[in-house]
Amino acid sequence: MRTVTMKFGGTSVGSPEAIGNLVGIVGDAVRSGDRVIVVVSAMSGVTDQLINSVRAAAEGRRWDYLHTSQKLRDRHDEALNMLTQPGSDRENTRAEIAAMLDQHVELCSAVTILGEATPRITDAVVSFGERMSSRIVAAALNRQKIKARAFDAGEFIITDDRFGSASPIWEETHQRIRARLLPLLEQGIVPVITGFIGATCKGQPTTLGRGGSDYSGAIFAAATDSDELIIWTDVDGVMTTDPRIDRRARVLPTVSYQEVGELAFYGAKVLHPKTVQPILNKGIPMRVRNTFNPSHPGTLITAASHPSATIIKAVTSVNNVSLLTVSGKGMIGVPGIAGRTFLAAARAGANILMISQASSEQNFCFVVLNNNADDAKRAIESELAAEIARDDVDTVDVMDGVSIVTVVGSGMRGTPGVAGRVFTVMGDNRINVIAIAQGASECSISFVVESAKLQRAVIALHDLALEAVAV
Repeated sequence: MRTVTMKFGGTSVGSPEAIGNLVGIVGDAVRSGDRVIVVVSAMSGVTDQLINSVRAAAEGRRWDYLHTSQKLRDRHDEALNMLTQPGSDRENTRAEIAAMLDQHVELCSAVTILGEATPRITDAVVSFGERMSSRIVAAALNRQKIKARAFDAGEFIITDDRFGSASPIWEETHQRIRARLLPLLEQGIVPVITGFIGATCKGQPTTLGRGGSDYSGAIFAAATDSDELIIWTDVDGVMTTDPRIDRRARVLPTVSYQEVGELAFYGAKVLHPKTVQPILNKGIPMRVRNTFNPSHPGTLITAASHPSATIIKAVTSVNNVSLLTVSGKGMIGVPGIAGRTFLAAARAGANILMISQASSEQNFCFVVLNNNADDAKRAIESELAAEIARDDVDTVDVMDGVSIVTVVGSGMRGTPGVAGRVFTVMGDNRINVIAIAQGASECSISFVVESAKLQRAVIALHDLALEAVAV
């Protein structure tokens, strides 16, 4: 008997019709003899509504958060009415959701009194999205005679108290999942668990960061030694590029953990960057499939890289970034400049997406999100104030209006000429490459281009992913 963990994203639970598809998918798996764990996101758009309600409360806009709460009540009521029959199960679920939304209003009222929303309160409010959707999905499954029970992930995933981006305490989390979930699976019960959220050891709700529902699914798959993790979403699988940039994008039948990790980190929206971490060591295969097209096999993700006709498998990109450059002739041979720079950027809250350094050590550059660039620049200038004063460091420059383009493919490793082919394509299309980075793994090459030429760059490089490349 297989154990399968299925994670359903926001669009997959975003409407009664979508939840109906979910019920059919889970029902087919149960009838085939699989033990199924279901992890759900909030209904599409709900997390943003909850976050906005907290902001409204902090600004004293009482009617705005009250209106949001009522809209959420109506939306979840409608789904419940369409997916269940009159009776105790429907009314009990309705009462649970009503109690959550009452608490939502109470927390927003507290924020209004305080005049600010603490990360702890924000996590508590945001958690209601997944908690409400899990109740509706469980009720819908029970309506179809599939034994299901809703659970808050905080009962299982124990985290630190970094509200907004908490990290699991692994030993405690694994012990709880195995002790509490495995007996339910043995009884033929389908647990429907909230994604995205956990709880501190004191029971305070935490969140794992935006997109963390995928991560939640992987945590449950790893702790239960699932035979497969399936990420159900609204696309047929991992694609060769963003179809909004190039309509020729196609689904990749197979990719490796390493390849999908690069794709997720550098902008592919189909998976959260952390997703593969919990299942990597256990070698649990993952598949990305479409809730609205369940007959499509999707993309299989495994530890091994599968050869393809093309050396470059996919092209991805990141917008809204800035390039910071630290330069100065006095930096040559001075240890610690780069380390101090990156620590200063981290203290300013900037996540570094890419790094490039000249061999002369006279300058190095790195990429951060636009909204972190100015804070990072000030923090670096403060950290290197002494070096700037004695002209060892000349400037800390910020370049806006740039994007990262990344070509990914494990077949690039050990294949001579791939980088040359990539940059020849850039030259032929008159696209200036501002900075380059390639790791020793040679699974990807990333470079910075002007944002105005991003689409041209992606389309030109995507040609290499669509044709059989002989280099």
